[in-house]
Amino acid sequence: MNRTQAKVILLASLGFLGGMIPRANADEWNQKTVFTFSGPVEVPGQVLPAGTYVFKLMDSQTNRDVVQVFSGDERHLYGTFLAIPDYRIQPAGHTIITFEERAAGSPEAVKAWFYPGENYGHDFVYPKPKAVELAKANNTPVASMPAELTPNTVKPAASVEEPHVAAMKTAVVNAQKPTEEEVSVAEVFLVAQPPAAQDQLPAKLPQTGSALPLIGLAGLLSLGGAGILRFASARVKQ
Repeated sequence: MNRTQAKVILLASLGFLGGMIPRANADEWNQKTVFTFSGPVEVPGQVLPAGTYVFKLMDSQTNRDVVQVFSGDERHLYGTFLAIPDYRIQPAGHTIITFEERAAGSPEAVKAWFYPGENYGHDFVYPKPKAVELAKANNTPVASMPAELTPNTVKPAASVEEPHVAAMKTAVVNAQKPTEEEVSVAEVFLVAQPPAAQDQLPAKLPQTGSALPLIGLAGLLSLGGAGILRFASARVKQ
């Protein structure tokens, strides 16, 4: 497995780094989930030391999610983070958290978090300089926001209406490619709903039967008609 393939996917029943064990204590409205990390992990703007954390969805009413990370007892807010939808074709029956690859000795960076049973997860948006670094290290695009918004992530936030949270929600979000090219986030991330089922139907439905039964029925009708005519002709001659 190469470094790109070494992105870690944590399941509710698995550990990482010798005991990074996520467990889901969740409310479907805010998708509250408890994670215990045995090693430090990076989130946009800071590194979290080993410990237990609570992830909550602050706002799920728009196409830009706001994720908050609290201490295990929920008394301390570590950060409020912007995320974009991350789509999975098959939803998992357990919590999944994915990490970006980092240089040796550096903490893994949280990439996305998926709540059980949900097709859409939350892909963390990193400040542009860090997004560029992660894109190169992982050879995959990373969502980015302006670097000047980094301090907004660590300010207290009780509502999405607060100015510093609103600034993140309305900021221009792009994607940094491994080539250092910056593109629209819509070019590399599935941020819209998947096509409706009817849009996925083929233009021409496959033929499931042949015309032979119809031809046979027509033949039987013809024979029946000939018999009736013959019978009628015989009665006339009598």
